[in-house]
Amino acid sequence: MHNSNDNVRSEIIRRSGVNPVKCMRCGKCTATCPAFDTMEYHPHQFVYMVESGDIEPLMNSQSLYQCLTCFACVDRCPRGVEPAKLVEAVRLEVIRKQGANHMKPDHIPAMVTEDLPQQAIVSALRKYTK
Repeated sequence: MHNSNDNVRSEIIRRSGVNPVKCMRCGKCTATCPAFDTMEYHPHQFVYMVESGDIEPLMNSQSLYQCLTCFACVDRCPRGVEPAKLVEAVRLEVIRKQGANHMKPDHIPAMVTEDLPQQAIVSALRKYTK
């Protein structure tokens, strides 16, 4: 089982292009995160958990869907670590597991309102149909 977890960790790091070892856990990414209050795991914790291979709790956490992917954490990091990219990579890993999609494409039309930007629709389709 440990080998499988290492494979998932390696795939997440490869897919994101992020080197989590660069993180010094200063918490600046977390301090700037607008979704901080709603997340079980905060950006700096997320990076550390990927680095240490503790992927399963992340894959089961609603924090994946609380991240706004606003990249404020990316802008704030003094070491160039990109927590939002790791969140996206873990989210994609969950989505690629059959039947584990958080949202299905069929759900999107019911959410469309006159005020919803088209970019949100395209982003939802891009994220949740892989």
